[in-house]
Amino acid sequence: MLAKIANTFTNAFRIPELKSRILFTLFILAVCRLVAVIPIPGLDGSVLFEYFRDLEKQQGQGGGLMGMYSLFTGGALERCAIGSLGIMPYISATIIIQLLTAVIPRLSKLAREEGGRTKIIQYGRYLTVLLCLGWGMIMAHVWENPREMFPGLTEDLVRNPGWFYRIQTTVILTTGTLLLMWLGEQITDRGIGNGVSLIITIGIVARVPQAGHALVDMFSAGGAIAEKFTIFHGVFLILMLAAVVAGTIAITQAQRKVAVQYAQRAVGRKVYQGGTSFMPLRVNYAGVMPIIFAQAILMFPQKILESLGNLPGVGAGLKGIFRAIGASLNHGEPAYFLIYGLMIMFFSYFWVATQFNEIQIADDLKKYGGYIPGVRPGQATSDFLHHAMSRITLAGAVFLTIIAVIPDLLYKVMNVPYQVGQFFGGTSLLITVGVMLDTMRQMETHLLMRHYDGFLKKGRLRGRI
Repeated sequence: MLAKIANTFTNAFRIPELKSRILFTLFILAVCRLVAVIPIPGLDGSVLFEYFRDLEKQQGQGGGLMGMYSLFTGGALERCAIGSLGIMPYISATIIIQLLTAVIPRLSKLAREEGGRTKIIQYGRYLTVLLCLGWGMIMAHVWENPREMFPGLTEDLVRNPGWFYRIQTTVILTTGTLLLMWLGEQITDRGIGNGVSLIITIGIVARVPQAGHALVDMFSAGGAIAEKFTIFHGVFLILMLAAVVAGTIAITQAQRKVAVQYAQRAVGRKVYQGGTSFMPLRVNYAGVMPIIFAQAILMFPQKILESLGNLPGVGAGLKGIFRAIGASLNHGEPAYFLIYGLMIMFFSYFWVATQFNEIQIADDLKKYGGYIPGVRPGQATSDFLHHAMSRITLAGAVFLTIIAVIPDLLYKVMNVPYQVGQFFGGTSLLITVGVMLDTMRQMETHLLMRHYDGFLKKGRLRGRI
């Protein structure tokens, strides 16, 4: 298997076009890593970097909301780099535009018009600039007053605070995100794979050396936590990683193929022959978005309750209640796992409800003479697709919930460092596996066009039925 994969990569570099695309992609990703390590003038990123490292060792959660955001920026946030906002404002703007398109008739109509998608993408870019300016100003304030967001930090990050620093930092952060957005589009157009997804993935993969160091520390004789782990723990972790990766690949590719029959029809003087095709319904239709939404939203109640528990005007009884509820929402607590799982389930169905339009699909099938065998066209087809998608979404939501809680369970039950545990599940594993599969599919397309074998025996990445 390894020899076949090596031979496949060798064949990829024998095709001039594919070789240039791969090298171009690697070069752009290297530039993205530079954006993630070059510090903003006037900021001392080493102080915040050490703070995050100590926090991960002590609490194992990567710094909460800021730690999760730092994951998507590839460590740029904790280094106070010019790419500290990362590509997330662009992704957030894209998601907002998608949701608005699903609920605003005018945008929905624009999306179906010729050239409408280009206009919607342009709206997303405008919204990205606005989000960057807002987030950049907030980030500048956080760095100027770090003790509000990072309790326990004793040193200042900003050398010369003031309005000049705030404006300069906001402009630099906005420019950094727009640069990453442009680089991602260049990868999509001239490279291999989805550019924005690859930028996020390379930031996650950049944390592998830290995870490797923590893993060695787990089993080395001089490690701080070596006495807690044996060779049996190592074998268990290896088997678990293999099982989780295999399960993630299977569910990511899993789909239900709904047969669609097309009748022969005539359009003007042209006659279109009928035939049979398939409509793929993905099991994990929402991807990683439910986990991201649940993690981000679940951070706020805990912070709010902790703040209410420290207000001077609140009675001692209420303070105790607020603190108790806030403590129950900490990572690893039963209430946290319960609410976290329910929120992932909810957002899985929410994403499908906003993005999967079974009514439009049924209308399009009827318009082009297609129908599902045994199902009447129109409303009956819409109801069939709705029920089918609801059932397979439940399976995908359960899978997402299991994957999401694995890192926290490893830390809580086995005391595995969070730097290591985050690669056994959660957003890191889902994004990395999904992006790698998509990139391999695109590489196989180029290989098969030149009659080379792909990564699997039959030359293609097959989706599971």
